[in-house]
Amino acid sequence: MLTGLAVQLESLPLLYIGYGVVGGLGLGAGYVTPVSTIIAWFPDKRGLATGMAIMGFGFAAMLTGPIAQNLIAGIGLVPTMYVLGTAYLLIMLTAAQVIRKPRPGEVPAADIAKSVSLTGTAMTANQAVKTRSFRYLWLMFFINITCGIGLVAVASPMAQQQTGMSAATAAMMVGVVGLFNGFGRLAWATLSDLIGRPLTYTLIFTVDVAMLAGILVFSSPLLFGIALCLIMSCYGAGFSVIPAYLGDVFGTKQLGAIHGYVLTAWAVAGVVGPTLLSLSDQYFHSYTYSLIFFVALELVAFILSIRIRRQFSVVARDEKVTDSLERQH
Repeated sequence: MLTGLAVQLESLPLLYIGYGVVGGLGLGAGYVTPVSTIIAWFPDKRGLATGMAIMGFGFAAMLTGPIAQNLIAGIGLVPTMYVLGTAYLLIMLTAAQVIRKPRPGEVPAADIAKSVSLTGTAMTANQAVKTRSFRYLWLMFFINITCGIGLVAVASPMAQQQTGMSAATAAMMVGVVGLFNGFGRLAWATLSDLIGRPLTYTLIFTVDVAMLAGILVFSSPLLFGIALCLIMSCYGAGFSVIPAYLGDVFGTKQLGAIHGYVLTAWAVAGVVGPTLLSLSDQYFHSYTYSLIFFVALELVAFILSIRIRRQFSVVARDEKVTDSLERQH
């Protein structure tokens, strides 16, 4: 609503405050709070729970976009801002009434027992950010989002440039890519409940490396589209798997705050990814150099994912030895 007022008054500072500061704070709070809460309700199915919540976040943009366009065409930009702002206010205030942490006894003890962190401890946010594990996870998330958000921004022109795809076909491909982005959030997060978050992230970066390398050489529109869809599924997975991974590593004591710290990587990646691809096209008239750099980044993330897997494999092994010794005594 502040954005609509800013446009109506033609005030750039108010636009920065309304759309940038207030809108950004609201987006962050509205994103983190339900995710951290739903993990508390379903500690044994963290991946599935967060995957469904974050898939909804992704698909909401696909739903709201056409609605906003039709409203703008029908009643104008400023009234549309007021209508959407009022709708968001009413819907979110209503939904907020039922969002709460579970009371003692509402979550089965057996489910809680399955949800202990890999370290066996529950850290505060200030403790978590000082650990090597946090730095690894931040970098992995940053790399995943940098590559994904960069490709989202240039998917259509890149497809036309590299495969000769028509503008109409490229637009259709972008729509399909959006579906993979959304459903990938649920699919990968659900898989992480079955095989564990560490292995899931390693698989995500394996797919990313292979498909980014494929995009560099594929001239077939079909192969290019398949590769891009798989990359976008991994991009969506980065958002849905990371909250559960953070819960696994640091516990759920201050999961919302820890998740908020990690999401700073999203803000940085939102600038870095599109900028790299734009500069590559501007100066070299090709996306090749940026794609090569993205492959290198994904390889770094792949190595980090293996290192953190090994780190917690050692923790798990030590815990088994300790449990065995305690039973003997």
